[in-house]
Amino acid sequence: MEAPLKIVIFGLTLSSSWGNGHATPYRAILRALHRRGHRIIFYEKDVEYYALRRDFRDCDYCDLILYRDWDDIRARAMNDVRGADAVIHASYCPDGARIIDEVAGTISGLHLFYDLDTPITLAKLAGSSAEYLRWDQIPYFDLYLSFTGGRILHDLEQRWGARCARPLHGCVDAEVYQRVPDEEEFRCLLSYMGTHSQDRQDKLNLLFLQPARQLSGEQFVLAGSLYPREWKWPDNIRHFDHVSPAQHPALYSSSRFTLNITRGDMARGGYCPSGQVKRSRSSTNLNKCFPF
Repeated sequence: MEAPLKIVIFGLTLSSSWGNGHATPYRAILRALHRRGHRIIFYEKDVEYYALRRDFRDCDYCDLILYRDWDDIRARAMNDVRGADAVIHASYCPDGARIIDEVAGTISGLHLFYDLDTPITLAKLAGSSAEYLRWDQIPYFDLYLSFTGGRILHDLEQRWGARCARPLHGCVDAEVYQRVPDEEEFRCLLSYMGTHSQDRQDKLNLLFLQPARQLSGEQFVLAGSLYPREWKWPDNIRHFDHVSPAQHPALYSSSRFTLNITRGDMARGGYCPSGQVKRSRSSTNLNKCFPF
């Protein structure tokens, strides 16, 4: 039996699945690590947007530390880092670049970066920097884990100085995402789940809104936040600001087809299978990833 590890993670959010694609893979990975006997400590900044839309404040598979300000918990975090077998920093962690600098000299175990947004991160770094990572910090890490595979892994090592870059694609917990009886509120010909993003809008118009207008006798479901409130949906589209992960199996089981549209930078990078492909195992999936 493998020795249990202590793993410290500084990430965007574990507690709230609202408006982000981070919480679901985190939960799947952390549950799997917990089942193997490892101890995980997840540090999450308690920002108002997620605080108002939180799924939980604590969980049984990791120690979730919610904090208002890094200075308030810095001493505690440093103590956890000193005794950790692995420390993982992740994309879009608030004040992430500062945290990386401050804990780097304290780490005695493995030091990792988990990038759930690699093409977006590298586009930011090519321009200047990202709040959660500077280009000069990339060589700090023993391992750079990327949501995206393919040539980006080579670029990370050859251009950006990563010591070792490997893919860790999107995932879900297979024990959670199973076929369930369909539900009336989600029953539809086609569903799409995704936060509003301008670089997905043309494809949303072409592959979702236009078919809904043409097939007025069919039902469509759109799930996601940040869509302009002034938009007028076709009458046969039901819009949900948020569908919690606990309801995802019902949504996909109730959809004849489901659509995935990958963000522009991610699509151009390729080799980035969406967690939604895995979530929709109970439905016929239409995975549209446009490389432009």
